[in-house]
Amino acid sequence: MRWRVAILTTSDRGSRGEREDTSAQVIRELVEEELNGEIVDYRIVPDETDEIMAALIEMADYFEADLILTTGGTGLSPRDVTPEATLNVVDREAPGFAEAMRAKSLEKTRRAMLSRAVAGIRGKTLILNLPGSPQGVNENLAAVIDVLPHALNILTGREGEH
Repeated sequence: MRWRVAILTTSDRGSRGEREDTSAQVIRELVEEELNGEIVDYRIVPDETDEIMAALIEMADYFEADLILTTGGTGLSPRDVTPEATLNVVDREAPGFAEAMRAKSLEKTRRAMLSRAVAGIRGKTLILNLPGSPQGVNENLAAVIDVLPHALNILTGREGEH
């Protein structure tokens, strides 16, 4: 099964072309190598709730992504609004993913508790917030990537729940 995956980077500097988006590159590699995923959309938006929401809605509803992975905007800075934007567009939360990612990251750094990342479902699309650093992306995605195929199979109706 090949999964349709969209990547959304939220970064003021990245959206202005002032910063290379290395976190999205890590996501792309992991998705293609570990998840058998196909990137159907990728974009960078500034840390603005409305722009993040619009991108998530379009990725889920128009591009019909099975999985949307966001990177950035999950910390304590006043500009970090990715979790709020995500919660505004999901139908249901899927808190176990964010809990698992934080728990795994806490094994490496106490600063992991500063993450406000969330996970949720919009229609048949799973949305996961990841940190903005390549190392954080790698650690967090590694914590859940083995469960994603089963979760996506259930969500998309390709297999029943067990």
